[in-house]
Parts: sequence; C-alpha cells; structure tokens
Amino acid sequence: MRRIIIAGNWKMNKTSFEAIELVNVLKRDLSTVKEVDIVVCPPFTALTEVSDLLVETNIELGAQNVYWEDSGAFTGEIAGSMLKHIGVKYVIIGHSERRQFFAETNETVQKRIKAALKNELTPIVCIGESLKEREANQTFAVIKNQFEGGFAGFTPQEILKMVIAYEPVWAIGTGKTATAQQAQEVHQYIRDLLKTKYGEETAEEIRIQYGGSVKPENIRELISQTDIDGALVGGASLQADSFSKIVKNCCPVLK
Repeated sequence: MRRIIIAGNWKMNKTSFEAIELVNVLKRDLSTVKEVDIVVCPPFTALTEVSDLLVETNIELGAQNVYWEDSGAFTGEIAGSMLKHIGVKYVIIGHSERRQFFAETNETVQKRIKAALKNELTPIVCIGESLKEREANQTFAVIKNQFEGGFAGFTPQEILKMVIAYEPVWAIGTGKTATAQQAQEVHQYIRDLLKTKYGEETAEEIRIQYGGSVKPENIRELISQTDIDGALVGGASLQADSFSKIVKNCCPVLK
C-alpha cells in the first residue's frame, strides 16, 4: 500500500513570524496523526525557523525550489546543500507557476531533480496541463511530454525516491477542481507511463499527488481513487484549520 502524503505549498505567503504561528498550531492539531506523511513548504525566509520547530515531530519540511549548481555566482538561487543543511527533506520542482512565470522547462526540471537527489532531498515533481490544452484535448500529450522530458535519464532506483504531483493548471487558485474521476484518469495515465518506462512493480510504489484547489470537502473522494496518493495543497494550507482537516480527512480513524 502506498502511504498518503499531504504537502502544503505556501507559495509567496507568510513572514517568519506568521510561519511560526501557523506551524505551532499544526504541531498541536496534527500531533496524533500516524497514517499520513505531512509536509509543509514555507518560503525560503522561514525555512530555518520552521525547521527548528519541526524537530522530533510528525511533520516534515519542504522547500519550494532548488538550483542545479552546488554553489557559485547565481544571485537569488538556493543550492540543495543549503536546504539539506537546515533540515529540509522535500523540495517542489517544476510547479506550473515556475513554468508559467519563470521560464521553467522540462530540461531545467530534470537538472533540479538531479540536484535534489544528489543532496538526499525528495523531489515533488509537478506536471499538468493548462485550460487551453485540456479544451484542445491535449492533456495526455502534454503530460507525456513533461514526463519524458523531466524524467529523462533516471533509473528505477532514482524514480522511487520521488513524488509526482499532477496539477491541472486550470484548477490552481481558480476555485475549479478536477472531478475525482478526471483526476484519476490522468493519475492512471501517469502510472501507465511509469509502468512502460520502469516496470509495473516500480510504478506501483511511486506516489502521485493531486494538486488543484484541494479542500477538506473534496480530499476524501480524491484519495479514494485508485491512483491518487495524496495532495499538494495550495491556498488551503495557509490556514491551520483547513490544512489540518485535509490531513485528518485522510484518516477516518481520527474522525
């Protein structure tokens, strides 16, 4: 059985002080959760403070990006070794906003994944189509292109160290959500791509999250689908109450 993973992507939100407040509430509200892997991804400015708060808790720390070089004259970038040094365990790579606004490509995604693995960080690799692409019936073609480009050259052993996040771009920050059936259809397609490239046994082990206006009200139906193994949560992760409910709604025993 694949273990559910719920990750909160805070994007460009929360000062260090606000991050401390939020994490302290999450630590209290989620302290009894054992069935779900929980990750929070604050902005870079809050990583150190949050890392200190998460020591010996059931919540892991993630970052929102990583650069592919170890060091050097790359103003504004963050190396994997820097993230590892302060206790980061996960890193989001290839988010649609990075692709849309900051010229992220399949090639740079692949280089960032390599850097993450080199520094023993778990990449959460995002793929997904825009509304225009979905309406043009190009969803599977876009997913295949991003998959083949971003994951080029990785071994089965390396792919097992990653999490994949399917994020339909048209459902991010819009209030629109893919139906559970729409999400499952694409998740199944991604797993089929994994089977073709890495074999069925490897493909069945890899976790594929859904991201796109995830809420406490829809998380249970989403994770009930065969190939949906959790969520990459955006806006709802900025409030302790909603994020905690999303996590707990994955655990009927806690209800």
